[in-house]
Amino acid sequence: MIRHSAHLPKTVLVTGASSGIGAATAARLVREGHTVVLGARRVDRLAESVTRLSGTGGAVDSVHLDVTDADSVRRAVDHVREEHGRLDVLINNAGVMPVSALAENKVEEWNRMIDVNIRGVLHGISAALPVMRAQRSGHVITVASTGAHEVVPTAAVYCATKYAAWAISEGLRIESEPWLRVTTITPGVTESELAETISDPDARAAMREYRSGAIPATAIADAMSYAINADPAVDVNEIIVRPVRQRP
Repeated sequence: MIRHSAHLPKTVLVTGASSGIGAATAARLVREGHTVVLGARRVDRLAESVTRLSGTGGAVDSVHLDVTDADSVRRAVDHVREEHGRLDVLINNAGVMPVSALAENKVEEWNRMIDVNIRGVLHGISAALPVMRAQRSGHVITVASTGAHEVVPTAAVYCATKYAAWAISEGLRIESEPWLRVTTITPGVTESELAETISDPDARAAMREYRSGAIPATAIADAMSYAINADPAVDVNEIIVRPVRQRP
C-alpha cells in the first residue's frame, strides 16, 4: 500500500481566524508550508493577517465567513475549493463566551452562544463534508473546551454548548468512513478575547481573575499542528491542553 507523507502541504480553512487561537493556528500552519484560508467576520483583521503572514512559508488567503449563517460558510468552502483546488482540513474554531448566572436571564446571549458554538460547528461540517467525500479524504477539527467536561458557576450555557461541540465531533468520528479524520481540540484557560464578550460585570471580573494564568494561544496551535501532521493512518481523536495551574 502506498502511504502518502503526512507532511505534504494541505489546504486548511480556519474559522474564527481573526484573533486568539484561530490567528495563532493560522500563523503556525502557514509557517509549516500549508495553504491556509482565514475565515471570520472581521475582514479588516483578516487582511492584516494575510499581509503579515505572506512570504512566511505556505500560501495564505482570507474569506468573509459568519458561522451562524449556513450559506456564508458554504460560500467560504466553495471559495477554498475554487481558488485552491481542494479542502483538506476544516478547523471549526469560532466561539463566543458571554457567561453569566442563569438567574441573570440573558436569553439573547444564550442564543448567541448556541448559534456560534453549536450551529457554527454544524454549518462547517455540512459545508465541508461533500467536498471531502468527493476527495475521499479530509480532516475535521473542532475546538471544544475543558468546559465540555466540567461545569463552573456562570458558565452553564457555555459549558453546554462546548459539550455539544464535543459530542458532535465524536459523533462525526464514529459515523465516518476511514478516509475522514476527526479531532477535538480541548483548550483549558487560554489567552483570547473571549472574556471581553462578557456583559455581566461580576462574571467578567471573576473570569478575568480565573484567566490570569492563561497559556498562550500558540500552545493550542501546537496541538493543532500535531493532529494535522500526524501519520495519515493515525486519527488523533482528542487533545486536552490546559495550564499546569488549572484545577480542575
